[in-house]
Amino acid sequence: MADTTSHTRRVHEIANEWVPLADGTRLAARIWLPEDAAADPVPGVIEYIPYRKRDGTAPRDALIHPYVAAHGYACVRVDIRGSGESDGALTDEYLPSELSDGCEAIQWIARQPWCTGAVGIIGNSWGGFNGLQIAALRPPALKAVITSCSTDDRYADDIHWMGGCLLNDNMKWASTMFAHNTRPPDPAIVGTAWRDMWMQRLDGSGLWIDTWLRHQRRDAFWKHGSVCEDFSAIQCPVFAVGGWNDGYSNAIPRLLAGLEVPRLAWIGQWAHRYPHMAAPGPAVGFLQEAVRWWDHWLKGRDTGMMNGPMLRAYIQDYMPPLARLDNVDGRWVGESTWPSLRIRMQRLHLNIGKLEASAGRETALTICSPEDVGLASGKWCGHGLGPDLPTDQRQDDAGSLVFETAPQEQRLELLGAPVAELELAADRPVAMVAVRLNDVAPDGAVTRLTYGLLNLTHRKSHEFPEAVTPGKRMRVRVQLNDIGQAIRPGHRLRLAVSTTYWPIAWSMPERVTLTIYTGASSLDLPVRPPDPGDERMTALPPAVLPPALKMTTLKEASDGRAIIRDVGRGESKVTHHEDAGTRRIDEIGLTLQARADASYAIRPDDPTSARAEVGWTVGMQRDGWHISSRTNTVLTSTRTDFRLRASLDAFEGDRRVFSRSWDSTIPRDHL
Repeated sequence: MADTTSHTRRVHEIANEWVPLADGTRLAARIWLPEDAAADPVPGVIEYIPYRKRDGTAPRDALIHPYVAAHGYACVRVDIRGSGESDGALTDEYLPSELSDGCEAIQWIARQPWCTGAVGIIGNSWGGFNGLQIAALRPPALKAVITSCSTDDRYADDIHWMGGCLLNDNMKWASTMFAHNTRPPDPAIVGTAWRDMWMQRLDGSGLWIDTWLRHQRRDAFWKHGSVCEDFSAIQCPVFAVGGWNDGYSNAIPRLLAGLEVPRLAWIGQWAHRYPHMAAPGPAVGFLQEAVRWWDHWLKGRDTGMMNGPMLRAYIQDYMPPLARLDNVDGRWVGESTWPSLRIRMQRLHLNIGKLEASAGRETALTICSPEDVGLASGKWCGHGLGPDLPTDQRQDDAGSLVFETAPQEQRLELLGAPVAELELAADRPVAMVAVRLNDVAPDGAVTRLTYGLLNLTHRKSHEFPEAVTPGKRMRVRVQLNDIGQAIRPGHRLRLAVSTTYWPIAWSMPERVTLTIYTGASSLDLPVRPPDPGDERMTALPPAVLPPALKMTTLKEASDGRAIIRDVGRGESKVTHHEDAGTRRIDEIGLTLQARADASYAIRPDDPTSARAEVGWTVGMQRDGWHISSRTNTVLTSTRTDFRLRASLDAFEGDRRVFSRSWDSTIPRDHL
């Protein structure tokens, strides 16, 4: 692996630059570029997200963009319309205006005297999404993409829906953006216009979850921005990065299989973060490899970046079922193509209590899970910084049908997506099935490896759901999340099947009994045989971190999760609190606070008792200027409808300057 990152240039930072758009809107940008770029122009690299370059992502940005800029790039961190110091109001994700604005911003960068005219786009999460979406629009100056922790499919594989089931992270994420959108621009940048801009956001951003809940099928709303609808629209090279402990690793195999352009991918063990800041660790040298990627595609240098495997994947070793892990043991392997020609699907049959190579006698087994099966599930999308991983699965397995292998005689490695083929019947017209693949250690501890959900009304189509005929036998395919996992000798694999998965997914309208036909149902495992070439694969470099942004911590951050069983009320509840503490960004004298509290409650015998609530408090202050807001969102349901209530209160000092509430009833559509 050639070292192309040793020579560095002194970096100049522009704290704020305006990017003018054709309609008169200005986008706010922070720029890092070599001091001599005017005399010796460089390619541009844009990151285009709504998380406030002035304060929100400033600590994280300091760990990325100065390093890349020092290696000969103009790194341009742009706030989306309606966020940070940019004009306007932000009213949803990935709107056509967002994508067209991004194309304009790319062309603006290409025209600057310090730019060679070649531009790349990078992003984690939101920026990973819109990087792919903007690439599909083919702005002429865009030459390459790095997309991290993103998806190609906004309906089937995003934070909103999974297998046609409503994810509770849909509620949490909507509440997060509800709070983010209440923050004003910094008066130090926009001057006295800050108040009018703030009021425009408070009044105009809206309640996104109301919109999302009105699109319960895979309709045009979700197809927009889903690049899987036409992979051929992307005509520039793509480097895709993700982690098994993130919510978005499934997109990477699809991108490798669907794209026709030069492409590379990593899937590590980390959660929703860039790999050089990986949590859980170990971190890897993402910044060095990003520079090699940009050097290859933006500067035309032969860095050897494309000489390795198409896919590098981390095969995780056994992990104890702990909510928080600092590191995950394992090893990196490589596949030259994807789908891999080496991986074979090994079929195991569901027999009574067992997973076996041969099908046994067909037997009908029934399961009606308590509505709180899933309390050990952890978060749908973890960040690796708090207690967000799944815990011991024995409590959830107790409310499920389980099928188990004999102890493994030798090490088994899996890479890809397990698939359950289930012959079943349901006693209600709307039902779901949840399938988990677990590792059972010799001491009895049970670690969840992967899982999948299916709303049975979506068994044929997410676009055109059909009610289940109660009692009618059907065959369904449940694809579980992709994994890279080793199973140790002496460990057993367990498949667990339940009718609920709370609080990952919203409950069905009625309690459901499923009949599973053993002998006629099966599980396919993606088995990767040993490859001596893995040992010859060039190792990834160690992680480097540029100097951190100087900040003063006035109150420490905290993050907690609790499971509460109230036997008096007959209720189970999962609570999360995420307190970012109080921090001052020293260079701009701005103090920030943010705290979120979420709860997900249900009674084991009543799906209509489901209740999710998320509240946020955010604040910012400087020299007597103090702005804060409180948002709260509550979701409940009956058999026929969702009930959504929300409130927003904003304060200047102790004076409330804005207040609004929402109360909506939204019909359930095969859900």
